[in-house]
Amino acid sequence: MRRQIAAALCSAALGVIAVSSLAIAQQKTAKACVVEWQADKTANQANGITERAYMARCRAGSSKAASDRPVYSTVKDLMESIIDPSADTLWGAAGTVIDKQGVQDLSPKTQEGWLDVRRAAVRIIEGANLLMMPGREAAPVGTKSEAPGVELEPAEIAALIKKKRKSFDAFARALQVLGLEALRASEAKNVPLLEDIGGRMEDVCESCHQTFWYPQEKQASTRN
Repeated sequence: MRRQIAAALCSAALGVIAVSSLAIAQQKTAKACVVEWQADKTANQANGITERAYMARCRAGSSKAASDRPVYSTVKDLMESIIDPSADTLWGAAGTVIDKQGVQDLSPKTQEGWLDVRRAAVRIIEGANLLMMPGREAAPVGTKSEAPGVELEPAEIAALIKKKRKSFDAFARALQVLGLEALRASEAKNVPLLEDIGGRMEDVCESCHQTFWYPQEKQASTRN
């Protein structure tokens, strides 16, 4: 009986040690949390998250690393399925076009139209989070460059993203901030702001593409 009690106490003690070790392993240092806060400061503040609240959650280990989550889709998949269609919705909701019927105002005319803009903004915001998840390939296996000699091959793009991860994430965060602005613009039905956001979003997207998809073209234009 004494042996059983001793064994039970030993098992309980080992369990406490294991749980404590796991808790310590999950906690992050203050320095690591500060680095994370600085990296996502703009997006966090836009979401109403204070530095104090972020630090508390980070130190407690409640902010699970993105690397712990499985990655199924490639950057190309995200761009074609989420980012590009959503950006097109935002670009198509501001400005004017001239056709056979004359000058056409593109701004939403119904509540449902503004909801479409809002949904697109939400997809941009969360799509940027997905882009920042590490371990994502540039394109599905077997995919080839659509413009060989101008655009890098997928493997080269993936290697460049890995090499310049901070730069790639910075573009994603800039896109996310614009998504947050577009969300507020849709709620305020602010067409001029939406048009301004669309122009800045185009600049961010093009700068990212020139850095990671066809950097040779960027280098050539710089030399000229």
